[in-house]
Amino acid sequence: MSTFVLLHGAWHGGWAWDRVAPLLRAAGHEVYTPTFTGVSDRAHLLNPLVGLNTHIQDVVALIEAHDARDVLLVGHSYAGHVITGVADRIPERLTRRVYLDAFVGDDGDAAIDLQPEKIAGHYRESVAGPGFGWLIPVRSLQVLGVTEQSDVDWLSARLTPHPWLTYTEPLRLTGAVDKVPAAFIECTDWMRVFRPHAERAAARGWPVHAIATGHEAMVTAPQELADLLLAVA
Repeated sequence: MSTFVLLHGAWHGGWAWDRVAPLLRAAGHEVYTPTFTGVSDRAHLLNPLVGLNTHIQDVVALIEAHDARDVLLVGHSYAGHVITGVADRIPERLTRRVYLDAFVGDDGDAAIDLQPEKIAGHYRESVAGPGFGWLIPVRSLQVLGVTEQSDVDWLSARLTPHPWLTYTEPLRLTGAVDKVPAAFIECTDWMRVFRPHAERAAARGWPVHAIATGHEAMVTAPQELADLLLAVA
């Protein structure tokens, strides 16, 4: 039995995994789906000082509080940066880190600088305007490859603005992260913003898998994603 810790991307909450977590539990695994400080059901904790290190500590604290071992840590999108930071702090508790269409960063990297220049520009403009200088407003779901109206409706009702500091605060790594084996899953049926990260993963010798769906695979292809995570585990 493995322990899966599934981490959501920007604007989401732990609920994003509601279609995947039951499938992993049915296969006999323990599953945690925490929500990061400042978003979704923890939006009441939002303030301009919530950054990347806040979210890394959220996950470290969860794993240590449950004394979890043999953890398979999955990070979607923005949370790729989080799982890298967590793996660097507590590598002895992890068996694998899985990047689901996610940032693959190194020491000193800020998430915003790992975005394509055009998209990073959109983020900065939206933060400076409707984001009041410290929030990232919710992005269009259609841009992310969500096409079914029922999925758009389900997501739209739950998404909340995301703290900007999480994208501008750089990763600080000791190198311990390299002790934890990694894999990458790319979602290929959208604009493929994270293709360079899949290529970076492949260059590092990580297994790279693909799912023919949009960026929100946990919503649009939950069974396929669960099957792949079980195979990776």
